[in-house]
Parts: sequence; C-alpha cells; structure tokens
Amino acid sequence: MTSQEADKPAVLVLTPVKDATPHIETYLTCLERLSYPRELLSLGMLESDSADGTFADLESRRARLDERFSRVTLCKRDFGFRMPPAVPRWADAYQRQRRTVLARSRNHLLMRALDAEAWVLWLDVDVIDYPADLVETLLSLERDVLNANCVLQYGGPSYDRNAWRDKGSVHMSDLRGANAPVRLDAVGGTVLFVRADLHRDGLIFPPFPYGVHNPRIRDSHPVWGKGEIETEGFGMMASDMGIQCWGLPDYEVLHRA
Repeated sequence: MTSQEADKPAVLVLTPVKDATPHIETYLTCLERLSYPRELLSLGMLESDSADGTFADLESRRARLDERFSRVTLCKRDFGFRMPPAVPRWADAYQRQRRTVLARSRNHLLMRALDAEAWVLWLDVDVIDYPADLVETLLSLERDVLNANCVLQYGGPSYDRNAWRDKGSVHMSDLRGANAPVRLDAVGGTVLFVRADLHRDGLIFPPFPYGVHNPRIRDSHPVWGKGEIETEGFGMMASDMGIQCWGLPDYEVLHRA
C-alpha cells in the first residue's frame, strides 16, 4: 500500500441479492472499473430465496472476486418469501412482506460482513452504470449518509422513489440543479453511502413500520399505515439519532430497466 492509499479509509460494498444470475456479470464488470484501491475495498453479498442458482454462481466467481477485493464475504440466508408468479414486485398486497424481508436481508448482511471498514457502500446488483471514481466522489463530500440519484436513463426521473423529503412529495429529480448535496428525509438503497460507525451505533433498516412519532414520516402509507419500513425507515431512524441524510440529485447512476 502506498503512503497515499494509507490516508484513505477502507470501504465495504454490501449487496443483498435474489434471483440475480442475469445481473451478476454486469455488476462485477462495474465493480472492476472502480478506481478505488483494491487493498481498501471489501465486498459482502447475501443471497436469499433464489430459484436460479444465484449463490452457486457467486461462489463459482470467488477467485475473480478475490482478485478485486481485499476481503470477500458471501453468505446465504433464506427467509421463505417469494413473490407469486407474474405478480410485479411493487404490488401493494406484498409490499410490507417484501420490504420487511429486504430490511432483514440488509441487516443480516451488515452484521455478518462489517469488520473494521470506515464506510459502507450499499449497492444494488441491478445498478448497471456509474463513474469509476464513485467511491472517491462520495468520500469527498464528507456527509455521514449520502444517496446518489438512481435513474433508468440519464436526465430522466428518479427511479429510486424511496429517496424523498417533505413527506414523500419531493424526490431527487425534483431537486436537480443544486450541484451540491440536498437534505433528504428518507433514502433509497440502490447507491447509499453510510459512515460505518453509524451502523455500529445502531442505525439499521427497520423491518417494521418505524418512526410513528417522527414528524418527517408520510401521513399514511397505503399498505401499512403510519411509519416507514426498510430504507425509508432507515432515514427516520437516522433523524431520531440526530443524523441528517443527504442526496445528490445531479450525480446520477443508471439502473437496469
């Protein structure tokens, strides 16, 4: 490690996956383009409830992962949940159960993979394009919680609608032109950068409606009523801990359509 690298913090990339075999090659190609030093970059992935051999696919690529990362954690934890065939994942009837399982997946992965790293980069497996200096850019902004603007096409509306403020009425694409971090009340998990000590302090992804007394929550969710779950619940918990979440409306990353 060079003296310049010694001044940089260690970063852990965390990705929960399910039925992700079609996405893994692009995911790894993007990671391999990152300019952040290998010695300072670790990876943790948790697979759950897949029907397409995702975990075996990941294990077969272990040597390739070890080439790119200082440390790799691959783990499996099934929760016994699958969406019915032909039902979209955003269907209201399954939202609470789906988001609860995703929150639990994130928390399990965090507890099993986090070691001594200073930062955690939550990265969805179906994010397909972002700048090579993603980590350096996020670090340079010196915010405890920072969310990139995830879109389906550059310049288009925000795809990750879980990142919002003003009770869900304002999303990141509504805030373009700031050219600086903007305040958020809730965050999405597609590209989410978190100071690791906040996780160690107890900041997690609530698998239940959280924050019913927090004035930043939406007035009522159509499925579970009061409170916020998973990444939005993370935003409310951060608020309760005195932590401000931030978004980057002009810094876009591309999600698979």
